[in-house]
Amino acid sequence: MTVTLRAEATPSAAALLLRPWREDDVGPLVEAYRDPTLRRWTRLHVESSEDAVARLELRRRGWETGELLSLAVHEEESGAGERRLAGEVVLKRTDTGRESAEVGYWTAAHARGRGVAPRALEALTHWAFATFAAEGLERLELMHQVDNVASCRVAEKAGYRFQDILPARPPFPRDGHLHLRRDGDGSSKSAGQKRVGEYGMGGTC
Repeated sequence: MTVTLRAEATPSAAALLLRPWREDDVGPLVEAYRDPTLRRWTRLHVESSEDAVARLELRRRGWETGELLSLAVHEEESGAGERRLAGEVVLKRTDTGRESAEVGYWTAAHARGRGVAPRALEALTHWAFATFAAEGLERLELMHQVDNVASCRVAEKAGYRFQDILPARPPFPRDGHLHLRRDGDGSSKSAGQKRVGEYGMGGTC
């Protein structure tokens, strides 16, 4: 499956291109993970080019199995079409027959404050429902640590309503939030139950 998505520009922010990772993303990925904020909220760190290559190989295999569908998010910087790595969005489908899947994301330090994360997440969300609804996908879940206020804002901007508290468990020291978005309306109804998940910066990427 080859997927390329686009989020249109806003009056204050450039358009976004979402595409599978490539070899020339290795250097920008290493640079992005030098950011202490990103490292705080994600479990898997990229320390070197070797780490980046290994991460991208995992992403490639994820597309092959259909269980981890990851797209690099690039922000157009000029009219000439130059692009800079701005983050990542991920769709996790550990069981293709399930009614739910999980989304995750992170944003590079230089790209924060311009609506990159909610626009990229919205593009991924529409694509996921359009592509997998026929297989039974009805809702998407977004999980983050309770003190990650920025991820709460991103979730709400992208139509993911707060649903429940996730109790802390190792290796996560704090409780988490579960946000849901359902196909068709972006709203959620109470599921009446708690669940334990892995949560980081807008999900665990």
